[in-house]
Amino acid sequence: MTSKKQLFSQGEKTAQEAIYDAQKIAFAPMTFQAVRIAWKRGLLKALDKNKDGLTPKELSSSVNMSLYGVRVILESCLSVNVVSLKEGVYHITKTGKVFLYSEMTQVNMNYNHDINYLGLFYLEESIDKSSPEGLKKIFGNYPTIYPALTSLPEPAKTSWFEFDHYYSDITFPSILPHIFKDSPKTIMDIGGNTGKFSIVSANYDSNVNVTIVDIPEQLAVAKTEITKAGFKDRIDTIHIDMLDHSKPLPKGKDVIWMSQFLDCFGDNDIIAILKRAAAAITKDGKIFILETYWDNQELDKAAFCIVNTSLYFTAMANGTSRMYRLSDMLEFIKQANLKVSNTIENIGMGHTLLEVVPVVSLK
Repeated sequence: MTSKKQLFSQGEKTAQEAIYDAQKIAFAPMTFQAVRIAWKRGLLKALDKNKDGLTPKELSSSVNMSLYGVRVILESCLSVNVVSLKEGVYHITKTGKVFLYSEMTQVNMNYNHDINYLGLFYLEESIDKSSPEGLKKIFGNYPTIYPALTSLPEPAKTSWFEFDHYYSDITFPSILPHIFKDSPKTIMDIGGNTGKFSIVSANYDSNVNVTIVDIPEQLAVAKTEITKAGFKDRIDTIHIDMLDHSKPLPKGKDVIWMSQFLDCFGDNDIIAILKRAAAAITKDGKIFILETYWDNQELDKAAFCIVNTSLYFTAMANGTSRMYRLSDMLEFIKQANLKVSNTIENIGMGHTLLEVVPVVSLK
C-alpha cells in the first residue's frame, strides 16, 4: 500500500505569484475571521438571495451591521474570492456559496474558531514542551483535552463533538459489513466516546455484546446514551487508562474496534496499545483500525484538512500525537508483531479501514 498520488504538487510559479501566496498565509487569521463573520452574520446569505447583488449600504440595512463593518468585512472577503465586486455592487461567488451550503466547511469553521483559534497562539510553546499549552491557557489546566470534553464551555463543546462525529459517523454504514462478516459475538470499542458505534453495532446484530473502553468523563455520557437506546443488557463500559501499558485489556474479544483513536497517541504508545489489543482478542479475532491517513487521499483538499488537523493535537489535544501517514501506521503494526490482513479504502471522508491480525495467525 502506497500513497495514491503525489499530493501538494505545485507547478513552477513566478516570483510574484510566490510572494502573493506568502501574503495569503501571513494574513490568513484576518481573512478567516472576516469570512466567518460574513457567514455567521448573514452577509453571504443576503447576497445569495439577491441575484443582482447588493451595495454595502443595502447590506448594512439588511443584516443589521454598521456600514463600516460591512465594508471592511466585504473587502476582506473580496480578497479571498468569497465575494466579487462590480460597479460598486457585491455578489456572492462559488466559494462564498460553499460556506453557505457545505456542512463540512461549516463544521470545520466552527471547530477551528471555537476550539483551536486562540489556543494555536501557543503552538510553538506546545511543541517545545510536548504539552497541549493552548488547551491549558484557554480551557483549563488539563493534561489532555479528553477529560475536558464534556465540560467545555459552549459553543466549543458542541463544535468539538460535531467535528468528531461528522468525520466518524458517516463511515458506519460502509464498515459494519466488514466488522460483522465473521459474526463476532463480542466487540471491544476502545475510545468509544459517546457510544455511537457501540449502539449502531448492537442495532446491527442482536447477538453481539459490546464493551466500551474510555475515560470516566466519556463513559458517563455513553452510559446515558446506551440506556436511552435500550442496550444496557448488551453494552457495558469499563475505564482503563490506555496510557498505562501495565494494565491489560479484557481478554476473549472477537473484534477490537478503534476509530479515530490511535491518532490521539504518540508513536510508542500506539505500538504498546496494539500489543495490548493483540493480547485481548480470541485466536481468530481481529483488530480494526479506522483512520484518515493524509498520504492515502485522492485529493489535495482532503490531505490539506488532515495534515492541518495535526496542529490541533499539538496545541490543544495532547502535545504528542498527530494525523499519521498510512506508512507510519503500517510500521507501528509491524513493530507490534501484527499484520494487515485486509484493507478497505475510500470510506466516508477519506477513511481507510485496516483489518489487523497477529502475524502467527496468518496462513
